[in-house]
Amino acid sequence: MSFGGGCENRALGGFKFVRQEPIGPYFADFAYREERLVVEVDGATHSTDDERRLDAQREQALRDRGYRVARFQNDEVYRNIDGVLDTILAALERRQTL
Repeated sequence: MSFGGGCENRALGGFKFVRQEPIGPYFADFAYREERLVVEVDGATHSTDDERRLDAQREQALRDRGYRVARFQNDEVYRNIDGVLDTILAALERRQTL
């Protein structure tokens, strides 16, 4: 995923994201450090029970380190990038729990 669709230089609404941010033993797909928000984009390899269990463990480890996690499916990003970006922006502007 790139922050296309109204985003330039990995920024969304003035919030600058980094890619492949190391957090503990993991690499976040995208992270906005100042608000400790991680955006994960999952492909088809996140569909089995074991993969979902590992995703849940990863998400809990990120939360334990003080991060909020927004998780989206690849197809959601492709079909509804504006909705995905609106959700991320709303979380940042309102500091919502996701």
